[in-house]
Parts: sequence; C-alpha cells; structure tokens
Amino acid sequence: MKNRLLSIVGAGGLAIALSAAATMNDARAEEFKWAFSGDAQTLDPYGLSEIYTTGFQGNFYESLVRRGRNLGIEPALAESWERDGDTVWRFKLRAGVTFHNGNPFNADDVIFSFQRARGETSDVKAKIRSIAELKKVDDLTVEITTSGPSPTLLNEIADWYIMDQEWSVENGAEEAADVRKGSENYATRNANGTGPFMVVSREPDVRTVFEPNPNWWDKREHNVDKAIFTPIKSDATRVAALLSGEVDMIYPVPLQDAGRVDSSDQTKMLQGEEMRIIFFGFDQNRDELLYSNVKGKNPFKDRRVREAVYLSIDENAIADRIMEGAAKPTGSYIAPQVEGYDPSMEERPAYDLKRAKQLLTEAGYPDGFEVTLDCPNDRYVKDEDICVATATMLARVGIKTRVNAMTKTKYFGKVLDRDTSMYMMGWVPPTYDAHNVLYDFLGTKAEGGQGKWNMGDYSNPKLDALQQKIAMTVDADERRALIKEALRLAADDIAMIPLHQQTLAWGVRENVEVNQRADNVFELKTTKIK
Repeated sequence: MKNRLLSIVGAGGLAIALSAAATMNDARAEEFKWAFSGDAQTLDPYGLSEIYTTGFQGNFYESLVRRGRNLGIEPALAESWERDGDTVWRFKLRAGVTFHNGNPFNADDVIFSFQRARGETSDVKAKIRSIAELKKVDDLTVEITTSGPSPTLLNEIADWYIMDQEWSVENGAEEAADVRKGSENYATRNANGTGPFMVVSREPDVRTVFEPNPNWWDKREHNVDKAIFTPIKSDATRVAALLSGEVDMIYPVPLQDAGRVDSSDQTKMLQGEEMRIIFFGFDQNRDELLYSNVKGKNPFKDRRVREAVYLSIDENAIADRIMEGAAKPTGSYIAPQVEGYDPSMEERPAYDLKRAKQLLTEAGYPDGFEVTLDCPNDRYVKDEDICVATATMLARVGIKTRVNAMTKTKYFGKVLDRDTSMYMMGWVPPTYDAHNVLYDFLGTKAEGGQGKWNMGDYSNPKLDALQQKIAMTVDADERRALIKEALRLAADDIAMIPLHQQTLAWGVRENVEVNQRADNVFELKTTKIK
C-alpha cells in the first residue's frame, strides 16, 4: 500500500497537512477537475453555516483572518490586529485589495458584512455572536468591541466571509437567502469575493467553473488556470471518473474502493484522521414525536430510553464492518485536534442488549416502539449504511426503526426545521474549540444563534451557564476544566450519542499535489498539477 498517512503539525496539534505545494516560478497552467459526493447548497456565504458549503465558498470569498496550511490563524483581509484591553480589537485592513468585479475593498464592506451576517435570514450569526459593536475608524481600519473577554474571537471569524456592499445592494442581495426555506437571491448562484478564484459559471448540482483571480493580493502557489467542480453522488461513478482520468481528485473515496485507487499506477489515496465526530440525535422537546407510533408521549424525553438506544448500538461492529476499520469509536463529543479535548471522555458504555431491554421496560416500553431515523446518503462516510445497520441493531430490543435517507441538499433543510424524531449528524467545530460544540450543537436554542444545530432541542440550563462562562474565560487551565465539566454533563444526560471519529479518504491522480486539512476542507489555492 502507498497510503499517504498524515501527521499532526502546527499550533497546538490542531491540524494535519500534506504535500506542501511548490512555488509558481516554473509552473505551467493546467485545468483541474474534482468531484465531491454532493454540491454546495449556496454561494451566499451567510445562507448556510455547514462546513462543506463554507469550505467550498472559501475558494472565492475571504475573511479578515484565515487558517493556514496547519490550520493556525494568519492574516487575510486584515493584515494585522491589536488588542486594547479585554474587549477592544483593532484590525488594520489590507490596502489595494479589490473584489472580483474590480470594486475596492474597504471598511464599509466590513461594516455591511457585519450587519448582513447578523440579519434575520443569516445562518452565520454564531460566527459573530461575541461582537457587541463593529465600527469604522477609517477606510482601512475597523474596531471590534466584544461583549466580554473573547478568547476565541479570531477562531470564530476565520470563516466569516466579507462581501462587497456595492455589489450586494446593486443586485438586491442586501440580506441572506434562507436555505432552509428554499429562498434564493442573486448571491445564491453568483459570487463576488476577493479570494484566489472567481466563479465564472454555476449550475447547481451539475457543474461549477472557476478561474484564477488575476488581481489576488496574495502570492499564487497553484498552477490551475481553470477548475471544474462536478458533484457525483454515485460512489461507483465517482471512483470510475478518477481511475479513468475524467477528474483529477475525488472525495470521499468509498472505503471498499480505497485499495483500487491506491493500487493503480495513476492514482493514490490520501488518508488521515478527520476532526469530525458522527452522532445520533433525538427530538427531546416535543410532547409527542412526529414520526413514531407512540401517541401522547415522547420516549426520547426519558433518559432511560436514550441510554437503551446507546447500549443497543454495537459501534465496534460498525467501525470494523461498515467503516472497514476507517473510523475510531468514541464516547467523546470532540476530536483530539479540538481545543478542550480530554482523553478520559473517549470511553463508550459497553454494548449491552440485556440492559437496554431492561431500561426500555422500566421506561414503560417493554415491547419497544416505532420511530423514523432521518439520514443523509451523500454527506458522511457510509452514512446511509450506518443508519441501516443501526436500525437492525435497535430492532433487537424492539425499537422498530425506519431509515429515511435522502440527499444532503434536502436533509439539512429538513432537520434544521426540526422536522425529525431521530437523526444523524457529523460535527467539526468551525472554531476548532469545544465551546462551539457547547454553543451551536448542545446549547438551548435561543435568539442570536445559540443551539442552531441542536436539532433535538436538548436543553440543560447548567450546561448553558457553563458555556457562557467558558466564552469569557481567558485562563487556559480554568477554561479546560469548565469545558470538561460541561461536556461531562452532556455525556451523562446522553444529549447525543457519539459514534466514531471519521477518517479522511481522498483520491487524487499521481501528478496532483493538494493540501489535505483535518477539517476535510479542500482548497484550490494550494493545488498543483505536476
């Protein structure tokens, strides 16, 4: 095997990197084609806060700060910043930057983007939640005042993309289009960023074409003069496209095909630990489940039922047989690369059908019940297969589970509308910090974005109080202790059921160099064809 196993590098071991790209001094221009199992759901950077969509947009939009090859924070549209006390940050903007249409970038665009990002239809409110005020000092200086000490501000805004005020107003895109409601505006299918590539054509679910931004402010590392993205849902078709040379890169590579890709003289596998944890969640809010035969009650409000489900899932079998060893079973809500990780949280309760049946009987469901499990079929590695296997396992204790699998473009809209009784979710904290999990994923749903991705509406006031304290605690040791306490609360409540940490699986042609990030984000700007 010639697998390119990745190593952890960089600040705090937060990331993995591969194949540093060479400079462009002797490079020739090339066409690059790649495929993913689904499409980005919008080009509007505030339309959906989902890591694949956000990563896709990062090829043409930029933030004040960005993540480098090792995922550490580095300057982007802001060339420098300084702090004044605990709550004031002053950012010096980069001079001479223009948007793709030639409009100059300045402080007015940052102010506009802040207002747009916190608008009613925006899905990225959480990225700017700690900002109490953002004001213009001059054309190339902005000042951010946070609502309190904010140890993760730079992490939070690293993928808060800046939009062109003039372009947005001219095209009637002053507000974000709400993906969950199927809304669109000009920014849904068109883009005007400052990034290294420009979108020259867009056919959703068919094809998106990019060309390099000739006026990009940064040093060009890639040698791509045209890039074509094609979503290919079928695993077999995606692999065939790579092996035949129709595309230069695919991800994910189906686990059963990794050997074929790696044994070919023309292709190779890139593999390593991903920061993503796969979970199952439950509706814990409604008095009666939407998709169940239980009337007048919600079984998942009872912790004993949630524990019974946990004990009924043989995750080791899923990791070995479904994931073919390309997953690490875990009881943790965050991966080792995430700030706040504690290895003591890794241990899962043992698979125990006898105890699960006992718990269901104690909860008043001796014969089990029926429920629907919503699941994507083109987002996570073996997502539908995992759900089908879980349904078989739950049937052993009487929980008759119907798997409702669908493409991710439909799936996320459904579950974000809370139109679910049980669901699958994968999570990479976009800030690479545990606080994001406590706020977005486990926090009680509230105005401002808290609990946005908590589709089961789990709620624990003590956890909410802890996450609010964590958000303003600067001392590292104290902060980690608070994170551990909060995550332990969620684990004891069985707020969600963690399954495993995914393994990255990318396939590329032998003549292609890319940087494989631990968050599974692909960047055109670091791609080179030899």
